[in-house]
Amino acid sequence: MKIDIDQLTEAQLIDLNHQIVERLKFLEQMRAHAEMLEFSVGDRVTFTPDGRGPVHGVLTKYNRKTVTVVTDDGQRWNVSPHFLRKAEATKKPEKGGKVIALKRE
Repeated sequence: MKIDIDQLTEAQLIDLNHQIVERLKFLEQMRAHAEMLEFSVGDRVTFTPDGRGPVHGVLTKYNRKTVTVVTDDGQRWNVSPHFLRKAEATKKPEKGGKVIALKRE
């Protein structure tokens, strides 16, 4: 489909621009929603903010374009799901640590 914008009036161009912007916003929301579906509330996730090391936490809430992650140190971040990766559910014991198994009787 080709639109000859040279034939449009200023008012028509402004209207077309508003329609394009709204469509682009909708497509961005759809993409973010599809990425959100890869994660569930309660999932352990990790992301790397600019200028910092990896941040680990738990996804606690879906927002319109982002998800809320509460980090292990209690900070709250709103993060685009595009930047998230699933993290391991439990931490591995440090090297040299002892593992103690308890028996239930």
